[in-house]
Amino acid sequence: MQVLSVQSTVAYGRVGNAAATFPLQRLGHEVWPVATVNYSNHPGYGSHRGGVYHATDIAEILDELDRRGAFHRCDAVLSGFLGAAATGPVLLNAVDRIKRANPKALYVLDPVIGDAERGVYVADGLIEFFRDEAQRHADIVLPNQFELAQLTGRTIDSIDSAADAAASLLDRGPSTVVVTGLRRNNGMTVLLVTRGEAWSVTTPIVDIASYGAGDAFAALFLGAYFDLGDPRAAVSRAAGSLYGIFRATQRLEEDSLALVPAQQEIVRPTERFDALPVRSR
Repeated sequence: MQVLSVQSTVAYGRVGNAAATFPLQRLGHEVWPVATVNYSNHPGYGSHRGGVYHATDIAEILDELDRRGAFHRCDAVLSGFLGAAATGPVLLNAVDRIKRANPKALYVLDPVIGDAERGVYVADGLIEFFRDEAQRHADIVLPNQFELAQLTGRTIDSIDSAADAAASLLDRGPSTVVVTGLRRNNGMTVLLVTRGEAWSVTTPIVDIASYGAGDAFAALFLGAYFDLGDPRAAVSRAAGSLYGIFRATQRLEEDSLALVPAQQEIVRPTERFDALPVRSR
């Protein structure tokens, strides 16, 4: 599988392409990373340096990839942190061109907006872009609980309310919605919603600074989906892989996801967490 990954790049830590590229490569997939920002590190560390790439620069890079014939060979587009609202139309233009060149290509949208702890941390206009435009082009959308609330205008306070909100996104374009970061009892739940079905996978909570967890999970899910061909099996394996990475990160006392030390967890998770039916939809 050939994946075009359009999201942030950092020199230190594991977020954006630094969290997504290695898992996909370790699963045997080719990745073409395109940076939307170039930062020293994730801003969550307290300070950072670097800046946002101009949309015209990103467009030129994507155009050159097209001239190289990459769009015809692209099997999936994965997008994450965009940096600026002006990058949105550039991204969707590339998605549309790729889908024309390869009608089987998928667009996997991680609508990076923010989280419950820090609130909204993206540029003006991006919430509206994800809510009103990007979803119409996407095949798979992977919001966290906070982002799902932002996209739907709903209060998400239970698995059922999350399932209802996720199902409402299906009417906007995607065939699959995967909601991450749902706290449930003493566990962390991932919710998979498709037409007529909802499944959940719950793993124990691991107390670490989990910057980039959503970025890594999106890549793990995409890789597993292509390997297994079944979203339910894919969400189960991706959840097990991320849990194993979390455990390794905690054990090694790393301040970012221990992807390389835990690379076996990417390929073959130590622990298995089954996807259980939420209810019949």
